[in-house]
Amino acid sequence: MSERKSLVQLAIGESAVLGEMVLPGAASMRLQEMGLLPGASIRLIRLAPLGCPMEFEVAGSRLAIRVSDASNIFIQ
Repeated sequence: MSERKSLVQLAIGESAVLGEMVLPGAASMRLQEMGLLPGASIRLIRLAPLGCPMEFEVAGSRLAIRVSDASNIFIQ
């Protein structure tokens, strides 16, 4: 069995398929409303100069996500 990989482990330009989110209910719901759904394709666009937030592209939109949240969003 392999360890789960989170969004923070993606390299710039790398794409993956979203898996499970382990976030509090309100945060998880808000991100799902913005298109972060299991099975969706996501790509890391860039990091802010100090590393947080991270900019991702999902469902044709770009989203900035805090590293603390991205570390609890897993990919397949």
